Amino acid sequence: MMARKDFTGRHMLAVMIGFFGVVIAVNVIMATLAAKTFSGTVVDNSYVASQEFNRWLAEGRAQERLGWNARLAVDSRRHVRVELSDRTGPLTGAEVEAVARHPLGRESDVPLRFQSSGAGAYLSDGALPPGRWQVHLEVRRGADDLRLIEIMS
Repeated sequence: MMARKDFTGRHMLAVMIGFFGVVIAVNVIMATLAAKTFSGTVVDNSYVASQEFNRWLAEGRAQERLGWNARLAVDSRRHVRVELSDRTGPLTGAEVEAVARHPLGRESDVPLRFQSSGAGAYLSDGALPPGRWQVHLEVRRGADDLRLIEIMS
C-alpha cells in the first residue's frame, strides 16, 4: 500500500503559481494580439460623426443608385489597380484619386493619382509602400461620384 501524502503549503504554492501563471500568460497573449491587429479608430470624434450620420446614409444611397462597382488590387510592383464598372459594363472617362493611410498613423499618408489603362481600368502612378493600408478611393465622372475605403496589404 502506498503512503498517503499530505497536502502541504508547498503544494498550495505550486497550485497558486500555476493558476496565476496561466492567467497572466493568456492575458499577455491576448493583449499582444489585440495590439498587433487593431486597425485604428473608426472616427476621431463620435459626437461629430453622429451629426453627420444621416448625410452619410444619403450619400451611400446615392452611390448605390449609380450602380458603380470598384475592384482594387495591388500588382507585383505595389501599384494599385482599380477596375470600375457600372450596370452596362466598364466605366470610362472617370477621374480617380486616392489617399493611402496607415491604419495606426505610423506612416505618412500616400497620395495616389491614377491614369486610365484600358476600358474601365486605372493604374496608380506611384507605388504603395509595404504593409497594411487603408486606401480612400474617390471616383468622379461628371456630377456623380463614388467614395470607398478598401484595406490593402
